[in-house]
Amino acid sequence: MVVSMSQATLASPSLKLLDDRWDPSVAATLDEPELLRYRSNLLGSDLRITNFAGGNTSSKIFEVDPLTGEKVEVLWVKGSGGDLGSMKRAGFATLYQDRLLALERSYKGVDTEDEMVAMYPLCTFRNNPVAASIDTPLHGFLPFPHVDHLHPDWGIALAASANGKAKMDEFNREFNHKLVWVPWQRPGFELAMMLKRAVAENPGCDGIVLGGHGLFTWGQTQRECYVNTLTVIDQIGQFIERHGKAKGAVRFGGEAVPARAERNDLAVQIAPYLRGRVSAQNRWISSFSDAADVLQFINSKHAKELAFLGTSCPDHFIRTKIRPLFVPWAAGAGVDALKKQIDVSLAEYREQYRAYYHTFATSDSPALRDASPTVVLVQGLGMFSFGKNKTEARITSEFYTNAIHVMEGASLLAEGEVKGPVPQCGEGMDPASFKVHSNYVALPALEAFKIEYWALEEAKLRRQPPEKELSRRIVLVVGGGSGIGREVALLAAARGAHVVVADRDEAGAKRVADELKGVTSKEFVAVTPVDIRKREAIDLALKTTVAAFGGVDILVNTAAMFPSSPDGIISDAMWATTLDINVTANYLLADEAAKVFNEQALDSSIVLTSSANAVVSKRGSEAYDVSKAALSHLVRELAVGLSPRVRVNGISPATVVKGSTMFPRDRVRASLAKYNIPFEESMSDEELRGLLAGFYAKRTLTHQPIDPADCAEAILFLASPRSRCTSGHLIPVDGGLTEAFLR
Repeated sequence: MVVSMSQATLASPSLKLLDDRWDPSVAATLDEPELLRYRSNLLGSDLRITNFAGGNTSSKIFEVDPLTGEKVEVLWVKGSGGDLGSMKRAGFATLYQDRLLALERSYKGVDTEDEMVAMYPLCTFRNNPVAASIDTPLHGFLPFPHVDHLHPDWGIALAASANGKAKMDEFNREFNHKLVWVPWQRPGFELAMMLKRAVAENPGCDGIVLGGHGLFTWGQTQRECYVNTLTVIDQIGQFIERHGKAKGAVRFGGEAVPARAERNDLAVQIAPYLRGRVSAQNRWISSFSDAADVLQFINSKHAKELAFLGTSCPDHFIRTKIRPLFVPWAAGAGVDALKKQIDVSLAEYREQYRAYYHTFATSDSPALRDASPTVVLVQGLGMFSFGKNKTEARITSEFYTNAIHVMEGASLLAEGEVKGPVPQCGEGMDPASFKVHSNYVALPALEAFKIEYWALEEAKLRRQPPEKELSRRIVLVVGGGSGIGREVALLAAARGAHVVVADRDEAGAKRVADELKGVTSKEFVAVTPVDIRKREAIDLALKTTVAAFGGVDILVNTAAMFPSSPDGIISDAMWATTLDINVTANYLLADEAAKVFNEQALDSSIVLTSSANAVVSKRGSEAYDVSKAALSHLVRELAVGLSPRVRVNGISPATVVKGSTMFPRDRVRASLAKYNIPFEESMSDEELRGLLAGFYAKRTLTHQPIDPADCAEAILFLASPRSRCTSGHLIPVDGGLTEAFLR
């Protein structure tokens, strides 16, 4: 393999903006595939270098062919959908390099390049099941042992500048590089052929700038490739910074609207309304950012025009759609005015998006997708981003933040008006389709459509696992720190929900939240303290939930009180407290949650926890029994009052002893003594509870102790879409307690 490099291998790069994270002692212990994995992880650990799941890396490694026993050259390249920062060795596709190169003989031109993707599996080495990405030939046809293709903000800024090629030439002179410019071309086999020609026609080149897209760099060794990549990116950053200093502190034309001082409170206030409107077709989880760089862009004079142009890099575009929704909000205007502006702007956005689809769709295009935006920019406030889960929402936010940096960098490189076609415009493309503002060049709408509605991207979406029952839903579990509430939180998380664990015992809630992180993503879990007797505490818990995920879909309350005293006498104060916690607090919870539900205007659900005691009269538990009877009727009243959007139901369990904070050791001991059930003082709390639960079970038809998990199953059935036609009802979870039969 003939390789020409303009930069010698560096022992340690001289970097001013990035960090060299390579540890020679670690690298010395790794074989070539592991060095590729190590290099990839280091590059993916810095969002300035590449985005989540963006870019790809490769190495051409000689291995023994299991069929012939001879050494063959194998292309190791990041598999489809992989993320450089978290890549494992098993995430790389492996292909016979000679077979991949042989595909050039079968290639009939750009109109048939998608057909080549079906040929990649025929090149697979060792029957590797990892799917090769569409970027595979880009690496295979570059004649270098190790190749990096990344989307650094600074690199894309240069690639997306109207004067990008001229500035690249200037950069080459200033930093002694030999980067080559290649016009825009959608990733695929045609682009691979363009890269091959670019290298052949420019001997000694040390990198390629893909117009409107990203950067290619390479090296003779893993270390050299890593160093060359860091050095080029760092120096492009220095180049742009030098231009920025010359232009002063003003960015994007300067500030048009000041940032609101109380923007975090306002964001929580508007988030449910915005989430509800954006979720008209599909329910979304949201993330909010008011980072300094985000606000600088959103509040600037050029923000609206730049936002309308959309992004340039394909990786950005796939996450952020053709463009974000820009919502103007004049300084001093109120929240009601903002809601009206959201409605107007959103209707306009959807109309434009449908027009965009119908303009470019062909008979074999995938069907029109959700016309709602994934990024919403609100002047004076910040950026809301949306995804099917919190992680996706956050990543979308990161991608648009990267896009902001790209637009800033391109604007800093501006030097007067660019005459003639922009350098991103390749042969046969319409120069007028490349829109420019402040030197930033956006991806043409047709090219954007070809990526968003690419059949290969559609196939990738279809390969994703089906979503779980409670995916995209936000569940606030009050009383989630123990007992039934804990089981509800665990089960909801396992079924895909985003869960907020609320409890007066904040330490207990945090312990349960830590448990949830073992069955779901830590980003899908939040914690809040709450005292349900206080409306302001409930309001704070709801605001915490909204701040975390954008709204609330399901409210579950399992918190309750069973009054007891050593002498068995319930004081007036205890009676009042019992009704306060078991009845009034449930009303307060529903009343406060209804405010969020109303803002969202989405189908929502409340499930409260009553008791078999509500219909079973007996001596000694009057306060508790009466409170639960009132709660059962409250369920019906709330179901009427909050219809039709909000369903309200409840469960009526018989005594649940296991894990219940209402059964401290002294109460369990007293009950065992009352029923003449023998026990040993040396028994643990759970052993004592088990004895009592077994006794209660014998009084039911099934003879089964009521487990918190049984109650959680009933609660989440009522909360889920499976019971969409049920409201105002209570499900008994009592093992068949005849005294509690409906009457």
